[in-house]
Amino acid sequence: MNSSPADASIRVRPACSEDLGQLEQLVSYFVQENRLLPRTSDELQDLIPFGFVAVSAERVIGFAALEIYSAKLAEVRSLAVLPEFQGQGVGRQLVQQCVDLAVRRNILEVMAITSNDGFFKSCGFDFTLPGEKKALFVQTRQHY
Repeated sequence: MNSSPADASIRVRPACSEDLGQLEQLVSYFVQENRLLPRTSDELQDLIPFGFVAVSAERVIGFAALEIYSAKLAEVRSLAVLPEFQGQGVGRQLVQQCVDLAVRRNILEVMAITSNDGFFKSCGFDFTLPGEKKALFVQTRQHY
């Protein structure tokens, strides 16, 4: 990744409880934009131990978490980067931190449910896994 002066002041670190208020604001923005599903404070608090934040001037400008379902499967959850910081590699860094955590925990597969499959494909995700395994879904209700 090429660094530019704009992204030199952005750092990615593990999330902590003190980030909760800013995370709520960040997620709320993307919920209003219909880009993320709503998350309660308790849900966000549960994601923090497995989450990462991007920070610029002590402001949380991005977030992603790894939700671990089993020893085999985890999901990148609640990926969000404020619009003015998009296109600078912040989302990619957050996703990579989640994947690295999965590797450290010996999780075999990491999935992402997204409306921006191009971004996740650029991060190494694909629609199939070796052996042609695919994820299939059924929606149980019309609204969340």
